Amino acid sequence: MKELIIKTEDNIKIAVNHFPNNFDEVLVICPGWFMTKDSKAFMNMALEFSNYMDVFVMDFRGHGKSSGLYTFMSKETLDLKAVVKFARDKYKKVYLLGFSLGGGLVIIHSAVEQNVDKVIAVSAPADFYKIENHMWHPDAWIPTLFKKFEPKRWISIRPELFLRKKLKPLELAGKITCPVLFAAGEKDPTVFAWHTKSLFDNAVCDKKFQLFEGGRHAEDLFIDDKEKFMTVCLDWLNKKVCANV
Repeated sequence: MKELIIKTEDNIKIAVNHFPNNFDEVLVICPGWFMTKDSKAFMNMALEFSNYMDVFVMDFRGHGKSSGLYTFMSKETLDLKAVVKFARDKYKKVYLLGFSLGGGLVIIHSAVEQNVDKVIAVSAPADFYKIENHMWHPDAWIPTLFKKFEPKRWISIRPELFLRKKLKPLELAGKITCPVLFAAGEKDPTVFAWHTKSLFDNAVCDKKFQLFEGGRHAEDLFIDDKEKFMTVCLDWLNKKVCANV
């Protein structure tokens, strides 16, 4: 694994973990708010996917080792645009895997830029201002408290006020032309599953809706049932799960 720095058109430095294994396909993993490329969940996830394709995991602005302030889906579109452009110059195929707000961003990017081959959006919001975010609910934090206990990550987060204008994924879902897998946790306390279902219903591309029964939010689906999560994603990307991985 090596770390890259990619500059956006507004001069923000985006830190990316690159897992090169000489594949001609790359998966760009996009964490959500308060998660970083170096978090245990995303490091483990990247290693799993790197058995099947090269992998990029990015820190959006205001997170981890990237510069700038996080704008809650307003300017992060520029971050993903820069990383995808970099990837397109080096790979035959580029796939996106986004979680929570990162899921919303992969929906927006694929609709506006139309330069990726497949997309997986996990716990993506239909509209930022309609996110339920029941962070006080026990299911939102108790089950993964110790698995995601990362003070170093927490203090790396630098948010801006979320008053900037934002594109709404729901209004753009119908413009996506590449295949999209929409995935949600049945018991997601942060972005309720109806968000994902409404995105799926509005999309007209080749698509699939996957509801993880009893599943919670975003990367928790990977943490709680890695085998099922990987199987669902790899099946969508037309990859057979290796028995020895």
